[in-house]
Amino acid sequence: MKQITSIQNPYVKSLVLLQEKAKTRRQTGTFLIEGKREIELALKGGYEIETLLFWPEICPEDDVRRLHSTAQLIEINKEVYQKLAYRDTTEGLLAIAKTKNLSLEHLELGKNPLILVAESPEKPGNIGALLRTADAAHLDAVIIANPKSDLYNPNIIRSSVGSVFTNTIATGTTPEIIAFLKKNNIRFYCATLQNSTSYHTQDYTTPTALVVGTEATGLTEEWRTEATQNIIIPMQGEIDSMNVSVAAAILIFEAKRQRGF
Repeated sequence: MKQITSIQNPYVKSLVLLQEKAKTRRQTGTFLIEGKREIELALKGGYEIETLLFWPEICPEDDVRRLHSTAQLIEINKEVYQKLAYRDTTEGLLAIAKTKNLSLEHLELGKNPLILVAESPEKPGNIGALLRTADAAHLDAVIIANPKSDLYNPNIIRSSVGSVFTNTIATGTTPEIIAFLKKNNIRFYCATLQNSTSYHTQDYTTPTALVVGTEATGLTEEWRTEATQNIIIPMQGEIDSMNVSVAAAILIFEAKRQRGF
């Protein structure tokens, strides 16, 4: 079994770049996963694990082999692990996994899908929260329009608690996604202040996409003009907006309520 004990090792340096740079992840088609739970979720979500790196004092070799019997194993020491680990908590286990093709043309849906569309989300914490909500509601898909961040960013993996692996995810431009929804006869309801009706008055029991924008600028005009219906969550306080993940959760679970779940 291969062992690495120096942070100056070229392979370790390449993994640091993989952790830190979206460009490196795109070029290699791989990314780094930290933590046993996240790796288990990635495996459950159909991700291919190429290599497992483990610090045996914290994560014994037998445990690693039980997790994945065919991946390459590399034993590392404390110094190397701490160089590569992104989180403060220590589990002693890292994986190199292959990315998935997230294009719309690879998105497969059932007969009556419920989808979340998020346009241009920027903050990894918000993206992670949206993905956790989508997982909790067992949505058919999450579509990111005009993504500003690489979905395999370690901050997104961490903030989503691994639900980036449990959701069916696709990305595309706003025009591409609108065309996709129309082609598949999916009605889409856009959360916006302009020309809107209260969200709870609409019927979400047919194929539906719920569309949310950023807290700073909201949805672009193209979404607002093409929507089946613009919807709003009535608020009784002084402000006219809320965190995007909170707003999405309200809409999603109203749709789930209507569908009898």
